[in-house]
Amino acid sequence: MAQITIEEIQSYIQENIQSFHQRRLESLEKLKLNKILKRKNPYLFKAKNILTAQDLVKSLLDAHLSSQEETIFGEFLEGLAIYICQKTYNGKKSAAEGIDLEFEKDGIKYIVSIKSGPNWGNSSQIRKMVENFRKAKRILRSSGRKMHIVAINGCCYGKDNNPDKGDYQKLCGQRFWEFISGMENLYTEIIEPLGHQAKERNEEFLLAYSKLINKFTLEFSKQFCSSGEIDWEALVRFNSSK
Repeated sequence: MAQITIEEIQSYIQENIQSFHQRRLESLEKLKLNKILKRKNPYLFKAKNILTAQDLVKSLLDAHLSSQEETIFGEFLEGLAIYICQKTYNGKKSAAEGIDLEFEKDGIKYIVSIKSGPNWGNSSQIRKMVENFRKAKRILRSSGRKMHIVAINGCCYGKDNNPDKGDYQKLCGQRFWEFISGMENLYTEIIEPLGHQAKERNEEFLLAYSKLINKFTLEFSKQFCSSGEIDWEALVRFNSSK
């Protein structure tokens, strides 16, 4: 096992967190109101008794952005985990379907599927992950080299105090970061550098966000408001008519 310093990890985070902020801003700039309206449930917003165009637009936008940000930040954390494991155990991005990382440690070959948190998928998605683990094991064993292969579902945050899932091990939060780095407290030490330039970049994002709220509110009012009220029938027809 090689060593990686906190300074190296902090430097990687500070250099690469900018891509998260940039992609977050770009995802905002590419949005179109009609596309969001077609993806969201109009019945839900009616049931919540939303009365103004701005409140509805803000709810739509916040729901969309929350999902987008989770995906973008998850990809950043995956890159960070691969970087750390590359430095410590010569890990590498896997070419196998559904496998993000592979490396050897103490004579064991590990194949890792990285997720943001522990509650990432439904039963069919978990079955798909297990099938990907099985395929990857078959391919690795077909090389002729005898090896003990262990599948890992690594989650960047959260807890699961029953890691043995039979077909794979589920390591969450502290367990996962320690597993790929050998550093017991890494899970807390990576939090501070994530705030690098966060205030400045968030101000830039909030300005673009505010502009988009105003723009979409105006567009929505023209299309789906009548006599100062939301025309729910028109909205449902736009969203769901054949």
